[in-house]
Amino acid sequence: APPYCTDATGARACHCADARAMRGVRPDIVVLGKALSGGYLPVSAVLADDAVMLRIRPGQHGSTFGGYPLANAVAKAALQVIVDECLCEKARARGDQLRRGLRELNSPLIELVRGRGLLNAVVVKHEAPDAAWLMCLKFAQRGLLAKPTHGDKIRLAPPLTISEQQMDECVGIIGDVLRTFEH
Repeated sequence: APPYCTDATGARACHCADARAMRGVRPDIVVLGKALSGGYLPVSAVLADDAVMLRIRPGQHGSTFGGYPLANAVAKAALQVIVDECLCEKARARGDQLRRGLRELNSPLIELVRGRGLLNAVVVKHEAPDAAWLMCLKFAQRGLLAKPTHGDKIRLAPPLTISEQQMDECVGIIGDVLRTFEH
């Protein structure tokens, strides 16, 4: 099978291009979606060289909103904002800041911190099987949204526009909540 690379956040929040370069992988096709329009309209894109794209014939593919002029204009403007505001570089810096801050909490409840860019996860070590869910509820009460997954993991995917100060606040909230779960 040909190599592939995905970026679940759209707009390179996990630095897919950087990951490919580090691993020596150049995908035949890259599929982008979700955040491609900045959240305003449903927009996705398929990127590939002519060698791939010219093999696809009418009727071999489909798209719910393909060719929608307004969505295309919004996506183009959103991509320009990503470039103009250096959001890829900021995602890398803020993601590094988040992971460093979580590790520096030295919480006995954090088994593992992992991620790339702004797509991150914490593996929670706690005797309660629903601890990650309960922690996320406490985060939400403090204004921080996170998603529990697979019972013991918390997904953290802040927006591309998060500031250094806001990231410090997030780490502070997480630290405060974790301390309430320590027995």
